[in-house]
Amino acid sequence: MKESKIILNKSSFVNDLNKKLQSGGVIAFVTDTVWGLGCLPDSKKGVDRIYEIKGRDRSKPLILMSNDTKYLLPYVKTISPAVENLMEKFFPGALTIVTEKSEKTPDYITSGMNTIGIRIPDNYFFKLLCSKIQGHVLATTSANLSNHPSSKTYEEAYTSIGPFTDYIFEDYGYCCKGIESTVVYATENEIKVLRQGSIIL
Repeated sequence: MKESKIILNKSSFVNDLNKKLQSGGVIAFVTDTVWGLGCLPDSKKGVDRIYEIKGRDRSKPLILMSNDTKYLLPYVKTISPAVENLMEKFFPGALTIVTEKSEKTPDYITSGMNTIGIRIPDNYFFKLLCSKIQGHVLATTSANLSNHPSSKTYEEAYTSIGPFTDYIFEDYGYCCKGIESTVVYATENEIKVLRQGSIIL
């Protein structure tokens, strides 16, 4: 698919998209692992809608994803050598790092926990999407109903949650692999695998 055909290259659409997100909009999109559902991190309305759309337990936090580490760092309290090493080795890629959050990260994203998950997917379209939105960060979860399989295609994502979102993007041929990210909890002295996924640690 030629880049010229990607809707994110139309400034009028990007302007409308940002206005929608700023007012609590929720969008669905492809990543490198499975399809995602997201909103702006500072939009409590958007976060509330994600939980409602999925039927997600409010005790389960969302994670933050971006196209560049520098946009995620303000949401993290400190970067330990262990976290820095993981980011250098696996970002962008199918690794979610859970570490202590900063005061910038709203409690409604983390379910009141003092940690936040961060990730940079290795998918051209997702990185293009983040480059176009305000703040370049999305609060995200997988684009499926809770307790249902993760969506691996546009059709699966649309059937599952598409009608309840403000916009669901095509993948433009930048498909996902269909395997969830590996999730690790990382502190200065510890790295613990919370979910084994695409990356083997």
